[in-house]
Amino acid sequence: MKNQKTIFSVLMCSILILSACKKEENVDPTPALGTNPFKRLVNPAPLVSSTNPEGGATGVSRNSTISVVFNEPMTSSSINTNTFIVKQGDVSVSGTIAYLGNTATFTPIRYLDASKVYTATITKDVLDVGGMALAANKTWNFTIGGSPGTLARVELGKSANYVILAKTAINNSPTSAITGGLGLSPAATSYITGLALVDHTGYATSAQVTGKVYAADMVTPTSINLTTAVNNMITAYNDAAGRPSPDFLELGAGNVGGMTLVPGLYKWAGTVSIASTVTLEGGPNDVWIFQIAGDLKQSAGLRLTLKGGAQAKNIFWQVAGEATFASNSHFEGNILSMTGITFVTGASLNGRALAQTAVILDANIIKGL
Repeated sequence: MKNQKTIFSVLMCSILILSACKKEENVDPTPALGTNPFKRLVNPAPLVSSTNPEGGATGVSRNSTISVVFNEPMTSSSINTNTFIVKQGDVSVSGTIAYLGNTATFTPIRYLDASKVYTATITKDVLDVGGMALAANKTWNFTIGGSPGTLARVELGKSANYVILAKTAINNSPTSAITGGLGLSPAATSYITGLALVDHTGYATSAQVTGKVYAADMVTPTSINLTTAVNNMITAYNDAAGRPSPDFLELGAGNVGGMTLVPGLYKWAGTVSIASTVTLEGGPNDVWIFQIAGDLKQSAGLRLTLKGGAQAKNIFWQVAGEATFASNSHFEGNILSMTGITFVTGASLNGRALAQTAVILDANIIKGL
């Protein structure tokens, strides 16, 4: 009898163990929740410990980075543009994602819009290092501070009276066709070459220029007017360079070819290249300001085009390096260059070329505003 009880007890234990194993197998068959069922029984799903900005936050800075802190280490490859999503309304925000420690960050490629509500989501497809997913999506809203406001134009002052204004030289390889006034200061008339100037009192003319040509060594009031214009040009450059809170940061990593650019303030820490057609689309009162810490380069035969009523007079290119427009290209807007402006053979401009050094021309069509 004692042996029978022992055998019965062993059988019952075996049945209970098998039953427990069966139950454990059925805890959660979903692969996304990890491959180790024992881990799922022992450890809960990972959690979002905190967010920045917090849910419901208001007055958030336009240049904010959105971050999420998890309560345990996560699999970095599972945190990507499909699982860390930021939207303004129904429009997804473009940005770069990074993961370090237990923190994931989303850095928008452009500053966020003032006074707008944004929604951030971490989906349940984000996994911890053991393969376990969040129990549910984490979604929160926050509101950007500031007021929308319209971007103000860069005031050119007296420099707006010239289609070409330079400090050190204006060199032309004939034959160009220039519409508007030319000014050079503090350099003298001898540093204007290739235009076959005809001297007059206080100005000069050229068969290649529909307008007048001025230099610092011409009689008063020419020299005084040029000094004012150059000072205004430098003030305009500094204004454009100093505008805060860009709408777009490092767009295209500096390669904007093929893009349609909406009105706003753009900023790059390096060179900007236009290697295919670029369109600026906006209304007649909209403003574009481009802050370029490096060079500006437009490839041969390419056009910068305007659409929707956009006007060249409202477009400002602040270039700390050299601005170079390759052969037979076409450009639009006010170019404010610290280092120099070069138009290669056949290039054309609808706007102004304002340089704190030299402007170099080669059989170009330059039309003032």
